[in-house]
Amino acid sequence: MKDLAETSGQSVDLDALLGVAADAAPTAMVVIDDKGTVLFANHQAKRHFGFEEQRLAGLPVESLVPAITTRAAYQEAFLDRPHNRSSGSLDGPLWGRRRDGSEFPLEVALTAVRVDWHTLILASIVDLTERHAVETAARHRRDERAAFQTMVGDIIAAFVNLPQEALDEAITESLRKIVEALALDRAVVWLRDDEGDDFHPAQRWARPSVAVTSERLSVRADFPWHWEKLMNGEIASYSRLSDIPDEVTRGTVSRLGATSGATIGFSIEGRLAGCIAVASVAEERAWSEAELSRLQLVAGVFASAIARQRADNALTAALAEVRRLTERLKAENTYLRSEVRQVLGPSAIIGQSPPLLEALDLVAQVAPTDSSVLLLGETGTGKELFASQLHEGSARHERLMVRVNCAAIPDTLLESELFGREKGAYTGALTRQTGRFELADKSTIFLDEIGDLPMEVQVKLLRVLEDKRVERLGSSRSVRVDVRIIAATHRNLEEMVAAGRFREDLYYRLNVFPIRVPPLRERPGDIPLLILRFVDEFAMRFGKVITGIDSASLDELQRHPWPGNVRELRNVVERAMIVAKSGTRLVIPLTPAVLSTQMPKSAKLVDVEVAHMRQVLEACGWRIRGAGGASERLGLKPSTLETRMAKLGIRRPRRGE
Repeated sequence: MKDLAETSGQSVDLDALLGVAADAAPTAMVVIDDKGTVLFANHQAKRHFGFEEQRLAGLPVESLVPAITTRAAYQEAFLDRPHNRSSGSLDGPLWGRRRDGSEFPLEVALTAVRVDWHTLILASIVDLTERHAVETAARHRRDERAAFQTMVGDIIAAFVNLPQEALDEAITESLRKIVEALALDRAVVWLRDDEGDDFHPAQRWARPSVAVTSERLSVRADFPWHWEKLMNGEIASYSRLSDIPDEVTRGTVSRLGATSGATIGFSIEGRLAGCIAVASVAEERAWSEAELSRLQLVAGVFASAIARQRADNALTAALAEVRRLTERLKAENTYLRSEVRQVLGPSAIIGQSPPLLEALDLVAQVAPTDSSVLLLGETGTGKELFASQLHEGSARHERLMVRVNCAAIPDTLLESELFGREKGAYTGALTRQTGRFELADKSTIFLDEIGDLPMEVQVKLLRVLEDKRVERLGSSRSVRVDVRIIAATHRNLEEMVAAGRFREDLYYRLNVFPIRVPPLRERPGDIPLLILRFVDEFAMRFGKVITGIDSASLDELQRHPWPGNVRELRNVVERAMIVAKSGTRLVIPLTPAVLSTQMPKSAKLVDVEVAHMRQVLEACGWRIRGAGGASERLGLKPSTLETRMAKLGIRRPRRGE
């Protein structure tokens, strides 16, 4: 270097100059000889290793970087290559040792230089302490985000199939997890009143010594900034109090002791129902989009669970009200009898069950028309009452409805009863007789048990339906009539048509608008009302005072399948009223004769099984599945019951059967 200075004609101390340049370099630089001894170290290197006031020169490099000489790149740099320069970086991890014995991470790049047949190494050293801290912090944040994400998933999973009685505890535990996962101080679920804008704290969790208010607050008045955000479906979050633009909100938040916070609202049935408020009291903190997004997920889970709890509570309250009203019905049937008499009248169809209401809805639809109606149903179901309802709802109601029981009139007299006769039409016809169709002109005729009509009368009835004219027996003159036909039968007319016992053309004339009258076993809920009506009727007839009806009797009567339907029920009530004493509660027992109708006539096991299975199915309205269904009552799986029904040939009767 001295020669270089002399050649240039300048008096410059190049060693000093190079030392100054090396000290000005941004990285630590160390020169090492072939024996591993430090020949030179710049200022940065001294600072890294804690030798600001001491010399590094003369120290073995292993005292600064213990693992340096074992690295392949270091050894490679000392290979005898007179014409090449070797350079590279030492593979990590590497740790440097300071003068006080502490260690720090570093990165070393080597450059081999040949000087006067000697090999020197220039080591460039970078302190990685700050980089490691940044990476560690970033890794910690990633771990925290992953842990928080996992925690949110755990919260969501905990609310699946959660019993309603465990909801409050589950929400409180979730708040605890949120506070601990996000290093917060408290979390509160606020619920909005059903009316108004007041919110009350429902569930809460806070660290020890952190206060949580229990007062009811008006978000609109006390937190106007929060209110506007929540009503717009936004999150109200702040990292410091100065982030809150509204003075009123800022004052309330400060009074409650929060430093940083976030409030996430949730809605139920389209109405803001509450919010989750989380806060840091001790220190300020920032809120990431990922944290707020996952808190929104938790708020949605809380909303669904709270909505489900409210629905269940409403259902429980409704069921309790139903039970209360049922008990009141049993305890106050005297009052109910009075209500039935006043509201329904003496000839009304009594009942509120869905099958009955469905049939009555059909009656209301067809009654105003003149269309023929075919009433189908078992004996004793009240088809005559349905016919009266149809007539009363028509434009013909001001005239008397004419009733004909086709099964009660001998075949030899049925034709003259329907169509009339002239005097002397046959032996014994001493007077002229007006037929029922003529009596029903401009009104309605009800042909009960139409399935028992003889074939020869069916032909003449078909002619009346087609021509709107009747001919009396013994007369050649026809009389025009305007009559609406309502027919009824307990028989299966389709099977009778197939068997040739009922005319197909007459069947289609009558079957314009069929209505199935449900049997009593399909409407057990109507039995108490019917019993009250019958008790009222017989009390007046027998001059007896009944103070009430035994509730156990009502329960037993509702379980009975009633093969005789309403007529059978009426007979049972009448017998009980005959033997009852005035001024007592009425007990209505099922007599052995009534109970015997439930048993099959055959003693074969399969017949008993079929009868029992059919009885249960009819009592359930042929509903197989669900609570109270036939499968539950029989103690069978629904699929097993269906298989057994198919094997035994048991099927639900079609309309009219």
